[in-house]
Amino acid sequence: MSCCGEKNAPQTYLHTTYQEPVSYLEQRSITMAPQGLPPSRMAFLGMLLGLLMASCFTFCLSHQNPEFALTSPEKSSTKEAERKDTTAEEELDSEVLEVFHPTYEWQALRPGQAVPVGSHVRLNLQTGAREVKLQEEDKYRNNLKGLRKGKRLDINTNTYTSQDLKSALAKFKEGAEVESSKEDKARQAKVKRFFRPIEELKKDFEELNVVIETDMQIMVRLINKFNSSSSSLEEKIAALFDLEYYVHQMDNAQDLLSFGGLQVVINGLNSTEPLVKEYAAFVLGAAFSSNPKVQVEAIEGGALQKLLVILATEQPLTAKKKVLFALCSLLRHFPYAQQQFLKLGGLQVLRSLVQAKGTEVLAVRVVTLLYDLVTEKMFAEEEAELTQESSPEKLQQYRQVHLLPGLREQGWCEITAHLLALPEHDAREKVLQTLGALLATCRDRYHQDPQLSRMLVSLQAEYQALAALELRDGEDEGYFRELLGSINSLLKELR
Repeated sequence: MSCCGEKNAPQTYLHTTYQEPVSYLEQRSITMAPQGLPPSRMAFLGMLLGLLMASCFTFCLSHQNPEFALTSPEKSSTKEAERKDTTAEEELDSEVLEVFHPTYEWQALRPGQAVPVGSHVRLNLQTGAREVKLQEEDKYRNNLKGLRKGKRLDINTNTYTSQDLKSALAKFKEGAEVESSKEDKARQAKVKRFFRPIEELKKDFEELNVVIETDMQIMVRLINKFNSSSSSLEEKIAALFDLEYYVHQMDNAQDLLSFGGLQVVINGLNSTEPLVKEYAAFVLGAAFSSNPKVQVEAIEGGALQKLLVILATEQPLTAKKKVLFALCSLLRHFPYAQQQFLKLGGLQVLRSLVQAKGTEVLAVRVVTLLYDLVTEKMFAEEEAELTQESSPEKLQQYRQVHLLPGLREQGWCEITAHLLALPEHDAREKVLQTLGALLATCRDRYHQDPQLSRMLVSLQAEYQALAALELRDGEDEGYFRELLGSINSLLKELR
């Protein structure tokens, strides 16, 4: 019968199938009644059908699943949930769980993921999802646990010994070296396609009587050419001109010391030829620039005395320009040389140079040098105060340079003020800067000089007109406005 057709049919369905035969018999009895059977016969058939129905119902109940037989809905649902959990655990046991790698931020945990030991887990009540992160006191342990077939799988990085890690690192380095060597070989092959080896080039040059020289070899050859008595004046000048190109590099200038070339050039300042003096000073100025080692060797080699002698004697203007360039390179950022410069009467030499006729160009350079020396000492003292260094060596050297008193004694307050009469704007700018730097030392001298006040008032009117033209042309911060500001500041201090 249909009551046995579905083995796992729900209970409600079973109750429904249980009532279906009764309804059928009633219909049969109704349909059979009109056939005229006697009542005793009908009673007998009814009893027979009832017995058959009871037997069928008993047979079906004996073949039902026990957990569905005559159970309450609450117990049935509980058993169903337990069966599903058991099935889920069996499914998890049958495969390797995915290991979740938490961080120090909360992350959602998906179903089926294993959580490492010591992780911090919470339930998000808003989303219903589980979230995981590492605990703050976790010392970066990676002890992960998973489940495989009812057993825990412990993955602990502490099982790796230091020797294992060293071996792995060595293999990694070997792989990197192999990869790097391959890249180097490929790059070398590419370079070889475009360039020839230096050995082949040397051979070709030797066949052409061309010799490849290093900078050191070239400088040695030039010094030998300059120092040779058989060389002509033109050859000596050409050698010095080429040498100046190489000594601009700091390393080459220091290499010039290693074979005595610097002293040879210093001795060239004693030459009777003005051109030799000029180009020797040109080479020295390039070698001295920002090169303390060469500056020290030059002081010990007597370069300062020789430069001052040339400036103090009658020499061509072009030669004095190069000599003044070498002197500036030697004195800047070298307080010991500045001390020697003052002891040797350098300020007197420069004063005579500025006051000579036709030396206006040199006068501007001299004023620029004095401004640089004054501000250099000021900056050194300010730096020492900011860094709170009580007696640094460099500061002690600068304190032994009594430049400002020497400038006052030698009359540089008046000399600098009179240079405002120069017509060039650039020259006036440098003179104004120097006047401002000497203001604290020369204030009373400035007040006693009526020519300075008249000159400043005249320049103020001139640069006011030029600054107005700049404003009309749309230049808010023009060159002439800056000069006008310097003039106004001086006039304010002198009033």
